[in-house]
Amino acid sequence: MIRVENVTYGYGEGMVLEDISFKEQEHGITAIWGRNGAGKTTLMKLLAGHEKPSKGNIEIMGNNPYNRADVVRHICYMQEDHPFSSIWTIKDALRFARYYFSNWDDDLARRLMKVFKLNEKKKVSKLSKGMKSALQFIIGISSCAEITILDEPSNGIDASMRKKMHQELREAQEDYPRLILLSTHHIEEIQSICDSLVVIHDEKVFLHEGMDEIRELGIWLSGEKSKVNDAIADQRILETSNLGSRLKVMVDAPYNEEWKEIAALHGLSIEKVKLQDYLLNKTEEA
Repeated sequence: MIRVENVTYGYGEGMVLEDISFKEQEHGITAIWGRNGAGKTTLMKLLAGHEKPSKGNIEIMGNNPYNRADVVRHICYMQEDHPFSSIWTIKDALRFARYYFSNWDDDLARRLMKVFKLNEKKKVSKLSKGMKSALQFIIGISSCAEITILDEPSNGIDASMRKKMHQELREAQEDYPRLILLSTHHIEEIQSICDSLVVIHDEKVFLHEGMDEIRELGIWLSGEKSKVNDAIADQRILETSNLGSRLKVMVDAPYNEEWKEIAALHGLSIEKVKLQDYLLNKTEEA
């Protein structure tokens, strides 16, 4: 469905993305994660056909999306701060979305309006950050576009509403199978509903894995220093913390039965590293 091949993009002499390649061929939910300024939004704009690569090729459902109205009709891209008209009400925004997206689900949009408690008479320009994010999410999900791209959809939304949003996201994807890409700073919260993960770092695709595989990586080992050092010989260590005579280390290894046995053999405690902490340390190491 999406193929990115040796894509480079920059502004003037500044490089934003350099020689990146990845593919997503199946329906599902793909998270895009990276530190601030990593190029996540630029990648989304390229996929949506808003920008043209300096080099390389992008294909959406077999076609280049740039300057192709027939291709971008299959794409719904909701930016982090989407540029709605300053005179539109919520009702206007939904009405134009209904005209544009051929697969638009009006019943879903109306139900989500109630879930997020939005008043269709309110002007979009008067919405809080969280309410505008909710509106953008409603349009993105209700579009039922084959490729749905959401840039930080939960920005400004409180924890309880983010939980509802993630539930609605998974249910909508199951009801109308498609490829959903979303960037997020809340990777820990959404990893359970995602099928794969793309990490952008240093202008490149640093990591592209199935979420089932990536969520098992990273373990904490702690205990007496000498025993920890014996257990971690030749292992890649991502973080170290000295606690007097004790040592705690983050090991770049899968949390599995083998490592549980190693920990027990050396009298060490073992626990799974949070995905956010693992990714921060992996990109810091890089």
